[in-house]
Amino acid sequence: MKSKLLLSLLFLYSGFALSETISIIASRDATLIEHAMGDLANGSGPALFAGRTGQKKASIRRALVYFDLENVLPPHAKVKRVFLTLHLTPSNAAPAEIALYRVKNEWGEGASFSAGGGGAPAEVGDATWLHAFYTDQFWALAGGYFVDTPSATTLVNDTDFYTWQSSRRLVRDVRKWMRHPDRNHGWILVGDESASRTAKRFDSRESTVEEYRPVLTIEYRLSGRHKFKQRHRKYLKKFHNYFQH
Repeated sequence: MKSKLLLSLLFLYSGFALSETISIIASRDATLIEHAMGDLANGSGPALFAGRTGQKKASIRRALVYFDLENVLPPHAKVKRVFLTLHLTPSNAAPAEIALYRVKNEWGEGASFSAGGGGAPAEVGDATWLHAFYTDQFWALAGGYFVDTPSATTLVNDTDFYTWQSSRRLVRDVRKWMRHPDRNHGWILVGDESASRTAKRFDSRESTVEEYRPVLTIEYRLSGRHKFKQRHRKYLKKFHNYFQH
């Protein structure tokens, strides 16, 4: 009787809560400021911009965001779903679609600081419109080097939290980065670049309000065996002690 009860309890515990979630704050972010000489940047400002400003020339803005994924999940974890959440600060309220694209090479977050979309003089190590690292490492293409197909898109309106919902490409990106950390260069946010005054302003990782900072949420799963080992070893000990009496 006791052995049957033990088997039943083990089965129940091994099947509990196989899915877990973890949320990670961005480790690096920056805004690419369209500029013919690549001398403007915004690496350490409180906001990220995507879309077009109201300037007559050089008005495109694109936001870079990176999350350090090394050792954030337990061994044998399988990524199931991925969500990116940003907080939109007061900007234009017109609807705009913002797409996420996987970046193809490393880039820097320098000390340049601007609270607005105009940018600031680039500092050493900044990502600029031309540079992955200012002053001597360049993008393969001006405006950032990234894949052609978006990993996810979402429609952004007025001030609020916005989440890019999990997609096969988002999950594939994160799984690839977990296996090959050296290939993790984050995503670039590309907004509506077809018209002026479409730029959206999001809080960056430097925001003074922690809950407004960019967050990557990963839902993952462990096999019942590994889950049991990690979370229920103490229950095994209790059961063993109980059934010894």
